[in-house]
Amino acid sequence: MELSVYKIDGTESGKKVVLDEKVFGIEPNDHAIYLDVIQYLANQRQGTSKTKDRSEVAYSTKKLGRQKGGGGARHGSLKANIFVGGGRVFGPKPRSYDTKLNKKVKQLARLSALSYKAQEGKITLVEPFAMDAPKTKEFKNILAAIKAGDRKVLFVLPSNSDNIFLSSRNLPEVKVITVDEINTYTIMNAHNLVLVDGVQDILAARVK
Repeated sequence: MELSVYKIDGTESGKKVVLDEKVFGIEPNDHAIYLDVIQYLANQRQGTSKTKDRSEVAYSTKKLGRQKGGGGARHGSLKANIFVGGGRVFGPKPRSYDTKLNKKVKQLARLSALSYKAQEGKITLVEPFAMDAPKTKEFKNILAAIKAGDRKVLFVLPSNSDNIFLSSRNLPEVKVITVDEINTYTIMNAHNLVLVDGVQDILAARVK
């Protein structure tokens, strides 16, 4: 697939880039994408939820009434889960939700996600640029000029740029990351993918 590289003012730079078929032209594997997204979301969970069971709630252990003859069920403690304020049965405990996934499966998922974006025509290439200071309005004008769209946009840089990142921070529909941070979830969660020229070469170089 051949794409034009745009300047930040929205005009074509005259440069054409052929996307590597190994990265942007494979047959997408939906199951690999599913596994990688599930792992990513699971690993975001803190796993710190905690409730108290009947051994941990602060109540007297005094028996409530006589064992027999009370006309009702027998109870031994207010800590029982059937009473208001009693301990919870089978409540959550601190745990880790982290899961592991084979590196080749993760790579296949990432390449599948990139290939989907290429098939859908949702990839835009833009010339490398720098911003002298964080300016949200200026960055928003760049996105409008290159027609990145007003839906979720994933902007991928070859290396970190504080000014570009800070300029995008107040735009809820825009996420700026470096090529080292790119993953299947962020690609699939975005509607449009904007790559700074050079990112596609870095991605191609990492395919084994």
